[in-house]
Amino acid sequence: MTPAKKNTLFTRFAKWTSRITGQPGAFAVATATLVVWALSGPFFGFSDTWQLIINTGTTIVTFLMVFLIQNTQNRDSEAIHVKLDELIRSTRGANNQLLDLEELEVEELDKLRDEYEALAEKARSSIKKRKSVKAR
Repeated sequence: MTPAKKNTLFTRFAKWTSRITGQPGAFAVATATLVVWALSGPFFGFSDTWQLIINTGTTIVTFLMVFLIQNTQNRDSEAIHVKLDELIRSTRGANNQLLDLEELEVEELDKLRDEYEALAEKARSSIKKRKSVKAR
């Protein structure tokens, strides 16, 4: 399977937006906007309209960015799950029960995590015992 060369318009826009807004320059622009707005306060007499402009602008940007960020996060998460599933599937001796863990309920995930934590503790105890035998 090869990656699709043509993404939907929304996917291309979401990727572009997340790339651009994740740059230091985007933070600088946002900061500069707030500084200009704050400095313009005395000129506008710190009016309700002056306050409404920044409140409305930030609310709109935040509202839209939530959806773009969620779209990007969902795609990244799905890709990571598929890659991890492939690594588990292709590794000899791997526990294939771990494929598609993201589909389990929280209680089932907690039970599996507890089992793996117990295995890890057992392995650490074994290492400590070997180190103490070697030190003698």
